[in-house]
Amino acid sequence: MRRRRSAFHRSIFRADPNGDPDINTTPLIDVMLVMLVMFIITIPPPTHSVDVMLPTDGRGIPVGDKNSVTIDTADVIRWNDEAVDLAELSALVKQAAERPEPATILFAPDARARYLRVDEAIGAIRRNGGSKIAFPGIDQYRELI
Repeated sequence: MRRRRSAFHRSIFRADPNGDPDINTTPLIDVMLVMLVMFIITIPPPTHSVDVMLPTDGRGIPVGDKNSVTIDTADVIRWNDEAVDLAELSALVKQAAERPEPATILFAPDARARYLRVDEAIGAIRRNGGSKIAFPGIDQYRELI
């Protein structure tokens, strides 16, 4: 004797009553897409940024006095190969910016340096009048920019 299927069973399964039932996944996909759109809409926009003017071509910039600022993977900031903290970096940048011809700061953090430390260093340079910042070696990333 053949078993009669319920109305619920017939509503969610769309296959032949004699064959194996298949679940209708269209409503599940619709719900998933709506949730994806809602998640994208509710992601907060970034609220913190550091504005840096990058030169279009580094060959045309005259360089007078050069000071290198590097950050290694251990988050140590170095001014001309001497370890400094953020306060000392700020004072050194202020001295370089107050010269009659402001000194160029060559900023070259290690690729694996923490972004927070790099951001702090760029912020300290910008707050203390560092207007001539160069990024040596940026040409190797020209295809990515």
